[in-house]
Amino acid sequence: MNIIDLHCDTVLSCYMGKKNLRTYDGHINLEKLKEGGSLAQCFALFIPPHEYVEKQVGHPVDPWDLYKQLLNCYREVIADVSDVMRPANTVKQILDNRRDGYSSAILTIEDAVELDGKIERVGEVYGDGVKMIALTWNFENSVGFPNSRDPEEHLRRGLKPFGFEVVERMNDLGMVVDVSHLSEAGFYDVAEHSRKPFAASHSCARALKDHPRNLTDDQLKVIGDTGSVVGVNFYDQFLNDRNGYTETEDIVRHILYIRDHAGIESVALGSDFDGIESTLEFKDFSGFPQILSALEKHLTAEEIDKISYKNAMRLFASQE
Repeated sequence: MNIIDLHCDTVLSCYMGKKNLRTYDGHINLEKLKEGGSLAQCFALFIPPHEYVEKQVGHPVDPWDLYKQLLNCYREVIADVSDVMRPANTVKQILDNRRDGYSSAILTIEDAVELDGKIERVGEVYGDGVKMIALTWNFENSVGFPNSRDPEEHLRRGLKPFGFEVVERMNDLGMVVDVSHLSEAGFYDVAEHSRKPFAASHSCARALKDHPRNLTDDQLKVIGDTGSVVGVNFYDQFLNDRNGYTETEDIVRHILYIRDHAGIESVALGSDFDGIESTLEFKDFSGFPQILSALEKHLTAEEIDKISYKNAMRLFASQE
């Protein structure tokens, strides 16, 4: 079994709790990755708001400084499990790791707030091994504006001039532009100006759950037309109306809907593990076989392979 999960917040959890992948008791740890059949896990360095960080660590932390601290944490966490997992930044490295019996760790960033209008920082984080950057989280930054419950704001406030520079530079370097959390206007800015396929690394279908974080039917069509990818999120608030509970069938329903509106080539997995509070029917990463088993009722083995890892591999390959 080969699973590529495009998004988790496990590094921040390890950073805050001084944990490692051998002992961490969240959605992802070494044993759960193995049980779930991980080929590659995208580990996001999530840069949360100042207030959250100050509350957790007891003092203010500049976003760029926090990025560096999270980067060091990530490196320590992955080095600690180097007997079973190795970093990867290219498709070849993922395949080489698999051939040698290792799963892969892919470094990403959630929220480009740490760039702070400094274009040279895009090259610096690329040099650190970052493969994908989500341009915003839930707040405005120097790149652009996030999703909004105000429809006019959602469709009016897109990328800033610096945001277009960031997209161009990421294209040049071979980094995936991630539009999860971005406003609709920002989504269409990326779709129009990115020369390469992009990702909504952890998003769902708005027609099935009306939430501004989710993608409209037209956005899904654009995803398909541009060869881009949606990683289906496991958070109940983006999936259903169950008030805190995610069932396997909720995920299957969104996968099938996105397939119908973006195409089978554009569906992937983006759990948001360790960043969501839902109670999961399948518990954690070790439950991925349960999800794939449920998909067998609707999809061929080849289609399931595309969703579980091949579409993500194609996305990464398209950047190189």
